[in-house]
Amino acid sequence: MSQRLGGEQKLVLRIDPRSFRALSAHAEEIYPNECCGVLLGHFGDAANTVTAVVACSNGRQDSPQNRYSIAPLELVRIQQRARNQGLDIVGFYHSHPDNPAQWSTTDLAEAYWLGCSYVITSVSKGTAAETRSFRLTGFADPDLGEKQFEEESIETTAQTQE
Repeated sequence: MSQRLGGEQKLVLRIDPRSFRALSAHAEEIYPNECCGVLLGHFGDAANTVTAVVACSNGRQDSPQNRYSIAPLELVRIQQRARNQGLDIVGFYHSHPDNPAQWSTTDLAEAYWLGCSYVITSVSKGTAAETRSFRLTGFADPDLGEKQFEEESIETTAQTQE
């Protein structure tokens, strides 16, 4: 049975400051290529909460400056580790070197995890400039409708004790 995700409610991504700094630092470190990683935490109806980020290797060899991919085996290992810690994969992050923090048609086409947050950090001349988040919503069954990104606000939270 397919379920519509998203809707009229305001979407929020809550992230602790340490995790937010880590994804920005990763974007700056990998510049001028795109960085990528996984967001771990907990799902909520309107808010996904991030308590940890896992930096990943960009598996794209053909155009790492404007594309990214996370190896399936790396993703499975991250998911297993997250489950052992009582966490979920609540999203993904990547950078846009010298481009806006706005999703591209490629970002949407290659996004498959409904309900997850997709965070994009623009990096200008090696410095993280802006970070935005988008929730993948829509239908799991393409016969019922299309998936789309809905912008969600980012709120930094007090660092979680874990």
